[in-house]
Amino acid sequence: MSDYIGVIGEALVDVVLSDTATPRVHVGGSPLNVAVGLSRLERECRFVGRFGHDEHGRMIAEHLRANGVRSLLAPDDAPTSRATARLDPTGAASYEFALDWTLPSADELLQTYRDPSGGRLLHLHTGSIGTMLAPGDAEVMGLIERLADSTTISYDPNVRPTLVPDREFARARAEACVRLSDVVHASDEDLAWLYPERPLLDTLRQWQSMGPAFVVMTRGAEDIVAVSGNGVRERPIFPVDVEDTVGAGDSFTAALLAALDDRSLLGAQNRDRLREMDPHDVESVLIYASRASAITASRPGADPPTRAELADD
Repeated sequence: MSDYIGVIGEALVDVVLSDTATPRVHVGGSPLNVAVGLSRLERECRFVGRFGHDEHGRMIAEHLRANGVRSLLAPDDAPTSRATARLDPTGAASYEFALDWTLPSADELLQTYRDPSGGRLLHLHTGSIGTMLAPGDAEVMGLIERLADSTTISYDPNVRPTLVPDREFARARAEACVRLSDVVHASDEDLAWLYPERPLLDTLRQWQSMGPAFVVMTRGAEDIVAVSGNGVRERPIFPVDVEDTVGAGDSFTAALLAALDDRSLLGAQNRDRLREMDPHDVESVLIYASRASAITASRPGADPPTRAELADD
């Protein structure tokens, strides 16, 4: 019986628009991108996220199959969710959304992840729209609350103010997820929007004190910062000619989790060792994740690297 990593959150298509290129349609959604990134890094991954019986839903189903990710929910009759990403001249993306986020009950989701066909859920990743948009957010929260004692949890807030404009709600929900998590990755934009009056490092320290083994912040072209029980670590990013930033943060998350799994640090039985990570081990997993993010940013769309590409980089 093999261990696997579960991911729960939105699946959608990204329609990418810019003033300098032909519009493109990519399969996306932050959690889905993480699932694909994990599979490309040769981790068995099972994904829970809804999509419809339509052209875009078929694109998502095929994308998951082609990347070796097992989808645990069948397509439904609602339209597949869509995000329109508009690129500025630097390649940075802003988003508009048309979403349906309806899920089975938390108890049904728990049974889905405990599929009798085999395998043991080692770790669960969630975040983004999936943890904040009603009605499915309540089911996601119920699931991670049920699983927090039996598996490690990772979380990426990946906040979308256009979808969840209530800052107080978003902040409270993010903090609830942080308290249930062992590993947290957030961008500087996430933290600046959630806590506009507070220095970023203060938020990292506060979040780490809530329970995670460590909290990582990526800052675009600036250094990566991680806070653990052993203090603060900074790591320069890998310089790259940016094509666009779509999915780069998700590739960082996937590679971070894969690097931790390489060190047998995922899973509830390894939680104490995860919390006691040596600062040099923290830095080494940040390097691996940063390389994955740089490769993704160097090419269009959410196209995370394979394990072989990272090995050869």
